Amino acid sequence: MSRASLLPALLAGVLALGAHAQGAPNVRIGLIVPLSGGSSDMGNSARVGAQVAVNEINEVGGYLGRKLELVIRDDQADNDTGLKHAQELVTREKVVATVGFCNTGVAMKALDVFQANKSVLMVPCATGTAITAKYPPAESYIFRTSARDQLQTQFLVDEIVKRGLRSVALLVDASGYGDAGLKDLEAALQRAGLKPSAVVRFKVGVKNLEEEMKQLRDSGADALIGWTVGPEQGVISAARAAIGWKVPQFGPWGLSHASAYAVSQGRVDGGYMVQTVLPNIFLERNSTFLRNYAKLSKEAPIGSMMSAAQTYDSIHLLLRAMFDSKGDLSGPALKRALENPSNIYRGVVTTYDRAFSPTDHDAISGNMLWLGTWRGGERGYAYKEDERRASIIRRKEVVSTK
Repeated sequence: MSRASLLPALLAGVLALGAHAQGAPNVRIGLIVPLSGGSSDMGNSARVGAQVAVNEINEVGGYLGRKLELVIRDDQADNDTGLKHAQELVTREKVVATVGFCNTGVAMKALDVFQANKSVLMVPCATGTAITAKYPPAESYIFRTSARDQLQTQFLVDEIVKRGLRSVALLVDASGYGDAGLKDLEAALQRAGLKPSAVVRFKVGVKNLEEEMKQLRDSGADALIGWTVGPEQGVISAARAAIGWKVPQFGPWGLSHASAYAVSQGRVDGGYMVQTVLPNIFLERNSTFLRNYAKLSKEAPIGSMMSAAQTYDSIHLLLRAMFDSKGDLSGPALKRALENPSNIYRGVVTTYDRAFSPTDHDAISGNMLWLGTWRGGERGYAYKEDERRASIIRRKEVVSTK
């Protein structure tokens, strides 16, 4: 987002609350992501996305003259390490809020720390349905800007039905992420009146899945859904190509990670994945964000554009909550402000009219998803008509609870 588009919100806050005294301490925001290990493409992209947002905000005055500062920790995609960092940031570093977690298992182990201390956690990457379901929204301090797995699985099954495919093979990793994803996949298939032709599980870290792929092929399936993270998505694509199985390959957002492309040596090309955002030069916010990202990181392709954009938007949503809380940066005040925003925020992923409410802490709804694909080493829209319609912003669909 350009500096000019930031100024109205920031200046309004300054006028309403008054300029903050010089020399005030920075506003510290925790960031817990996997900067090393198999999920590092997500984590490093999230880190750069957060820094882009912080740099932009600080260039136009920060929060009432106070600079934003990221307090960054590497959870290494390890549950215990993530828990340790959550405790450290909340109880010792006293961050005003935390943006964090790319892995569902790591997030789930740390949630109690934020809830018990009434400290806001904004989850920009991890997608396990249970993350925002563990506590009732009215009581919860957990918010999320990524698309939960329940939405992604339904989206994929709807696409499979639309294509007239009837026999789906499932290749799912044996992690907590895989367990939860398989549950959501089977529920979505059941709602469509379908049963998987075969279900095969595998360990995270596997380097070859050709035998498993042959088993799935022999089940007579006409579609494949691989449910895992980036590197293992690459292993799935490589195995499918190695045995010459031509059925369409579908996957959650992990199929869009750069690690999937690298591990498969490009054989993810043609695979279909769920996306909240894709590179689009015709969208000003999108293209500006990508230019600013490129100033901090020259990676090509970006490890995970979704991680980067969703984290960027998370920082800006927190900033607006700080202004709405009128100087009270306590957890309860930020929670109320996030649930009752005074203005819309035009982000990279979407325009957030009411991202959160007292009954809903997920910013993304099913109507906001796109079907993406790999094409020549670049991520793009699977359907040309989607690319043409992308300028029509898909805003959150609010489901009535009455």
